[in-house]
Amino acid sequence: MFFPSARFRRHFRRCQKKIQATGFARLALLEQSEFDPALNNHKLSGEYEGYRSINVTGDIRIIYKRVPGGFYLLAVGTHSELYK
Repeated sequence: MFFPSARFRRHFRRCQKKIQATGFARLALLEQSEFDPALNNHKLSGEYEGYRSINVTGDIRIIYKRVPGGFYLLAVGTHSELYK
């Protein structure tokens, strides 16, 4: 189960339809197999300590955290938007 933050919902709605479709597919894969190599799942540090990141496309990332009952989706955006 996914628990999207307001920030995630707002930014995901602004993504192109193709990016949204790929994002939904990546989230389904995340739910099935959190550490599938296609996701390039990795830990984050600094501002996002305790969170993880997965690739949606070459430059689009989703930042999330595993929580009881599912995944908390914090943010979605390009690498440069998220890691300023």
